[in-house]
Amino acid sequence: MEEAKQAVTEPIFDKNRAPGKTISLGIQHVLAMYAGAIIVPMIVGNALGLTTEQLTYLIAIDLLACGVATLLQVFGNKYFGIGLPVMLGCAFQAVGPMIIIGTQYGMSAIYGAIIASGLFVVLFSGLFGKLIKVFPPVVTGSVVTIIGLTLIPVALTDLGGSQNAGDEFGSALNLSLGFGVLLFIILMNRFAKGFLRSISVLIGLILGTLAAAVFGGLDLAPLKEAGWFRAPQPFYFGTPTFELMPIVTMILVAIVSVAESTGVFMALGKIVGRDINSKDLTRGYRAEGIAIVVGGLFNSFPYTTYSQNVGLVQMSRVKTRDVIVVAGGVLVLIGLIPKIAALTHLVPPSVLGGAMVALFGMVVSSGIRMLGDQVDLNRHENLFIIACSVGVGLGVTTVPELFAKLPDWIRILADNGIVAGTVTAIVLNLLFNGLKSTPPVREEDEEALEGKVA
Repeated sequence: MEEAKQAVTEPIFDKNRAPGKTISLGIQHVLAMYAGAIIVPMIVGNALGLTTEQLTYLIAIDLLACGVATLLQVFGNKYFGIGLPVMLGCAFQAVGPMIIIGTQYGMSAIYGAIIASGLFVVLFSGLFGKLIKVFPPVVTGSVVTIIGLTLIPVALTDLGGSQNAGDEFGSALNLSLGFGVLLFIILMNRFAKGFLRSISVLIGLILGTLAAAVFGGLDLAPLKEAGWFRAPQPFYFGTPTFELMPIVTMILVAIVSVAESTGVFMALGKIVGRDINSKDLTRGYRAEGIAIVVGGLFNSFPYTTYSQNVGLVQMSRVKTRDVIVVAGGVLVLIGLIPKIAALTHLVPPSVLGGAMVALFGMVVSSGIRMLGDQVDLNRHENLFIIACSVGVGLGVTTVPELFAKLPDWIRILADNGIVAGTVTAIVLNLLFNGLKSTPPVREEDEEALEGKVA
């Protein structure tokens, strides 16, 4: 009970920080996850042949649901919400399954499956919470490192102009904007101090967007075409239908999200100096399940924690939840006012990519620090766990066609580098270290210890 009360009574707001600074930091978090939040509805909507009006709604409701999901998670209480500075967005791993389900069963089956998977997570969140035993530091550090490494290619793709850049990918303008923003952020973190350094990413994105406008790399069409208000509409694409195979598929996706979220929760816990226990994880999973149900009801997406914002927390050194409360509120506002959504959409992919290189790199460094501080790297077993899990996670990410011939329900797990690396780390840790907090001592270790004592 004390642990549950702690999550409720921890202060959310920093009374010593000016409101203007808090708002700026919140907007910075929105910009850090914005590209990831809108790319999923764009991919799914285009693949399923949605009209312009339907796609516009899908993007807007997705942003609104991201804000609601974030607020559910950040306001921790004894029932749901982990109470950490965590942002939620639509799950990338759901893209392929949603397209397959939509093509074979129709849009209504997608949302029936999402609702069912969310309820599954809520009902079994207590069981998932006990998974903390299989996430000792060697696993957690490996998972966080894998998360950062697997996201780097996404950042570099955006830096080059995004996958939709065509012949302009890697152009001199895109590279100049992307690396220019990255260089600016580096210099800000070297020479600036205090608040200016904490919002270096936000300043870099603004200056990069202005530079793109000067050189003709800014597209104002989305701003001109967007309306001023759009109310959320439950069951926009029709009443959900519940089909067995789509439900099983989305439950697998939800389990994948839980595995990823565990690593993010543990990483954030280390950053903010809070020990995450099984009850914390249970509340976090339950909030995520509720968010998935909300996504299904409003015909948007399943939601999961966004690891890119972990890097921003690390870089900005601002660890209070008030910043995330602002970010969640901004996302809700953006979802209701398409003009604002279009305004944030003006940030060119190359500019965002430059910032993402720094943010995702900070996630990698956070994982490495966890491994260095909490794991005995003199033990061959620990080095082997790290080597294989990171190798598998990064390998699956760079060679996604490796499992192309496997059945779709297996590929949901095998095609995701983060999940493949996480499973590898868990299995190897159980093999070498078991469930004990202290790894078993090998005979050669005992001999070495006896020699030292002698």
